[in-house]
Amino acid sequence: MEVLGIDIGGTKIYCAKVNEHGQIVSDVQKYKTPQNKTEFEQLIKNIIKNYEKEVSGVAIATAGSVSNNNDKIIGSTGNMFKEYPQTNFQSLTSMPVFIENDANSAAWAEYKIGASKGTSVSVLLTLGTGVGGGIIINNKLLKGKSGAAGEMHFKMRMDKHRKCTCGAYDCFEAYTSGKGLKRTAEEITGRADITTYDVIGGAASGDKKMLEILDIWENAIADGVIGLANLFDPDCVVLSGSLAEYVNTDKIEKRVNSEIVTQPTVIKKASAGNYAGMIGASLLALEVFSGQS
Repeated sequence: MEVLGIDIGGTKIYCAKVNEHGQIVSDVQKYKTPQNKTEFEQLIKNIIKNYEKEVSGVAIATAGSVSNNNDKIIGSTGNMFKEYPQTNFQSLTSMPVFIENDANSAAWAEYKIGASKGTSVSVLLTLGTGVGGGIIINNKLLKGKSGAAGEMHFKMRMDKHRKCTCGAYDCFEAYTSGKGLKRTAEEITGRADITTYDVIGGAASGDKKMLEILDIWENAIADGVIGLANLFDPDCVVLSGSLAEYVNTDKIEKRVNSEIVTQPTVIKKASAGNYAGMIGASLLALEVFSGQS
């Protein structure tokens, strides 16, 4: 059994066929995300039409919160067009459609085939331009009352030092995302033109100032993980996203386990690959679709 997996982001859309083992069994196609509802819906309809004779359904991983029924988007993100939450994906095809948040989907992929395979409780953090999260408790995704659980917007400070993209101040994302790393670098160096690449490249070459900035960033990640570990007592915390490869997991794991009041946890880097969101949504969809047949 195979489904069409579609990963929808603010700038790019990826799609491919995925089987019940979490394997991508076709070429991955890439499209630019349209910035208006009409063009977007037409593109999705065309993509599905190209595969409808080869798959048994459609699995969508998307930015934003998704309902517990996995049938609609209940909260979007700032990089999608305004009408995106009103998209009726089921109206675009006669095949069954399953929708899940992209970080939740990535967490499920790691749980089924990646870094947290074999565990029952895990937390995934996606460290990129922003920060996403997915939480698995006793082998099930933690979705909350509406489907919006796992948002990483808890407070890191109380003095309104840094405004977050969500509109509040001093959220975890405001310090641990790519934007957060840049803000820290700006504050330390006084340079408005500094980039995350400057920090990472400088740290790799031994620049003391860049190493200091990276250390502050990693400590912010550790601070958040300490709170998450105390709340959920996870077997492991998985770090994914474009910035995860620059994190010293051994250092963070040592600090986390020296401060938490729960049992020791393990900090791992994601291993399900760049298309984990698409794979995870597909695996979740296949479980639902197989139960319906």
